[in-house]
Amino acid sequence: MTLQDLPAVNATLNAISGLLLFIGWLQIRARRLQAHRLVMLAAFATSTVFLVCYLVYHAQVGSVPFTRQGFVRPVYFTILVSHIVLAAFTLPLALVTLSRALRERFAQHRAIARWTLPIWGYVSVTGVLVYVLLYHPTWLF
Repeated sequence: MTLQDLPAVNATLNAISGLLLFIGWLQIRARRLQAHRLVMLAAFATSTVFLVCYLVYHAQVGSVPFTRQGFVRPVYFTILVSHIVLAAFTLPLALVTLSRALRERFAQHRAIARWTLPIWGYVSVTGVLVYVLLYHPTWLF
């Protein structure tokens, strides 16, 4: 694997994380507590690997300019800005949510998980969209 492979790896990890979050939500809705726990731990682990790969890539490459013009440009930057702002909240929210679950403080866990899940899910999905728009713009437009 080379440095140039990391954006695709990051997008894949984001997609897997988003999928695991959805599966975890389905598991808790079905009251499958152990399955929910395992899937959410896998989502956290996947996001952790993503974060390491993301930091390694951007420490080496820096920012990648978005060069497309036209209507896709404001769409891209709207998605990017919302993604960045919410991504800044995702790690602390995920850590607190996970901590409360592992300490079996389930009422507090549920209270914050109601915020964490949609924010984390949005960040996962928009991370994939940012990748596609930046590296494979012809896939969408």
